[in-house]
Amino acid sequence: MMQVKVASRLAHTGEYYFSRKLRELAALNTAGANIINLGIGSPDLPPHPSVTAALAATAALPTAHGYQGYQGTPTLRGAMAGFYQRHYGVALNPNAEILPLLGSKEGLMHVAMTFLEAGDVVLIPNPGYPTYRAVADICGADVREYDLSAATGWLPDLEALAQADLSRVKVMLVNYPHMPTGTAADLPFLTRLVAFARQHEILLVHDNPYGFILNETPPISLLAVPGAREVALELNSLSKSHNLAGWRVGMLVGRADLVADVLRFKSNMDSGMFLGVQQAAVVALELGAEWFEELNATYRARRELVVELLRAVGCEPAPGQVGLFIWAAVPAGFADGYALSDAVLAEARVFLTPGGIFGSNGLGYIRVSLCQPEAVLREALGRVRSAQEGRPAELAEASLPQK
Repeated sequence: MMQVKVASRLAHTGEYYFSRKLRELAALNTAGANIINLGIGSPDLPPHPSVTAALAATAALPTAHGYQGYQGTPTLRGAMAGFYQRHYGVALNPNAEILPLLGSKEGLMHVAMTFLEAGDVVLIPNPGYPTYRAVADICGADVREYDLSAATGWLPDLEALAQADLSRVKVMLVNYPHMPTGTAADLPFLTRLVAFARQHEILLVHDNPYGFILNETPPISLLAVPGAREVALELNSLSKSHNLAGWRVGMLVGRADLVADVLRFKSNMDSGMFLGVQQAAVVALELGAEWFEELNATYRARRELVVELLRAVGCEPAPGQVGLFIWAAVPAGFADGYALSDAVLAEARVFLTPGGIFGSNGLGYIRVSLCQPEAVLREALGRVRSAQEGRPAELAEASLPQK
């Protein structure tokens, strides 16, 4: 059989953790395990009915099914500009400073392929979204991690970073509200971040999809910081804020010449977004505050159950977390989040995400998704408690703490 050598750009890029883990969980379910998956942040709630109605109405038009423009429709870009103005107080030129995307994950790759090459250094957070490292590796850039920890409030120590050799650093990836820790950055910190980037001539790429979920303060765009447009691009998404994860609707916003550079790459990668999805996204972007109030009421109720579940396994989550997940340090008796995750999976048939998949600074943590109905979360909590009271014979190496 002919052997085909994989390109060297994939030498350090493995299959995405959740891609592998979902296969493992599927195999367990096929064997009858009935696993409750509390790992992935894929919203289970539907979009607003008006959004799906707009999709259906457009899809019924005989003229709606051809290729679309690479920059999206003017109507969609206008809706994105209006969204930024209303919610962030940021004025954007819809003709030059907005690029609709097939999801912000796609945007990360487009930005990396546009600006990074061999010899460049990219700063990525530890812990942070694993895709940040993957896109840098694929582009041949050198990855340098910057540490985030509970001791620093999960914010980078910019003063310490400034003492390092930053001469080859071209891009810094940042993500606030932060995933996986749920940390929200305030305007003073973001102002210092912009000053740091300007001083060291680093392009900031801010990944900003979580600001509307369980955020007790108004969401912030990095572009609201004076001077940020000189050094920053921002990625945003409707996946979490509007329950459109599978629809793949995102956006890149920022300085016109930088957005145009990314379009040069993107235009060679796809042939535009289906018109029905664009029209539906317009409707979603124009939803009022009542949409977010209803969404967050659901997530608040779920958060209470998830916190109760985490306490049942000995974890105490920090308050004030933003987004679709709860992040918590593992209790004494477990080597790391992998050990706790394995124990809960083996004893209670509930999957929790080990924090180590987000980097070495996440090893001592666990992450739990809020993307399951209350009934499922109550079932998961009941399983954990049952496992503590009368555990099955086939135990993991570490056992759940007794209550």
